[in-house]
Amino acid sequence: MLTDVDLPAPGLLWTRWAALSAALTGIGYPDVWFVDDRGAHHDDHGGSWARLALIDGARAVLFGYDRDHSATAAADPPIDVLTGAPDWLPWDDLTTLAEADRLGFVVWHAEGRWSRTRYRDGLTDGLVDTVGPVLSTENTLRELAEVVTDWGRHELRTPAERDDVRAAAEDLLTSAVRGEVAGPGFERLLGRLTDPALDLRSALFAAGRGGITAGTRPPRIAPGVRPPMRRVRRLSQGEHDRLVWAAMQDASELARPEPPETTELEALVAWMRDRSPYHDGRCTVLAYADATSLSVQAGKHPPAEQPGEPRFGTFQQISGLVRALRRAEADPRYGRWLFLRVQTTATEVIVERRYDSWPKWWADDGVSGPWRTNLQEEMAGRAPQWQPGWLRLLDPEVAYRPAGG
Repeated sequence: MLTDVDLPAPGLLWTRWAALSAALTGIGYPDVWFVDDRGAHHDDHGGSWARLALIDGARAVLFGYDRDHSATAAADPPIDVLTGAPDWLPWDDLTTLAEADRLGFVVWHAEGRWSRTRYRDGLTDGLVDTVGPVLSTENTLRELAEVVTDWGRHELRTPAERDDVRAAAEDLLTSAVRGEVAGPGFERLLGRLTDPALDLRSALFAAGRGGITAGTRPPRIAPGVRPPMRRVRRLSQGEHDRLVWAAMQDASELARPEPPETTELEALVAWMRDRSPYHDGRCTVLAYADATSLSVQAGKHPPAEQPGEPRFGTFQQISGLVRALRRAEADPRYGRWLFLRVQTTATEVIVERRYDSWPKWWADDGVSGPWRTNLQEEMAGRAPQWQPGWLRLLDPEVAYRPAGG
């Protein structure tokens, strides 16, 4: 199902975008707001980006991703932001981005209105956060002023100078709308800068490429072709994780011989008895470990912290002891355990290792658990006969389904 989107006309978005591109290019920043033969681009060089493309036939598309606000890209359950999209979009670009979870929003303009896929209530797509500076004249004027003050490192000391910058920005933007941007417009706005100084030739070149100087036109791209089939996410990252974790919880352990006794286990047991919360030797350690990560949960008798110990000191000591034990007990055939429970008393030690399954004593909060990439690495280090049945669920393709374009 589609919904209308309240956005300025494509021509207005374009001229604001091109004006920002030319102003920033003129002072040495040609890759923040910029135009090429594929459209107008924005890149904050921190993971957020957007692109506006004008398409033959008086159509347009605006798409992008905001690293902090595009909840659509990681929605749980997943959302296909290309559902119901028209055939003429640049599908080659869009499908590649969607499959990589790097497409937060796609809106298209045809027959006088902007449209997009309908989302669940309250879900943000990052459009306003990414392209806010071109969504209104006032926003663009404010951004042009920041080209002077922030990018150009020029302090506006008096109200008169601030008013002059405002008027110069208004003139430049008006000229862009008319397609009549020329040198004096840049000189009035940016000629006051010294470091960086205005490179008028670069500014005019960028303005011409954006189609806002006399005799130039904005670039347009040919309509795209909808693919006959594409991969659509059927499981979110979270759903894929939970699928794997549920299979691990249902799995049984393969029959393995007990690892040999090691000094590393003796060291862990001695440390636990010394940290007994009741000073009677009773202590419990619950741990998950793989080659990259390690986590600990509180057992029935968690180790006591020592007076004056630095923050996370107990965890750091457990980490070192557990990792040392895991290395010592590793086997080149059946690999390394993932979960460990050690319980001590003054005279006894009970050790439980899980190589293939998620034990009931390890709490599952539904959102944190073994990373699939880490599990894949662990399973790759085992002989085939020691790999659990849920290994196939780690394949990224499990999260996708084929769908007609």
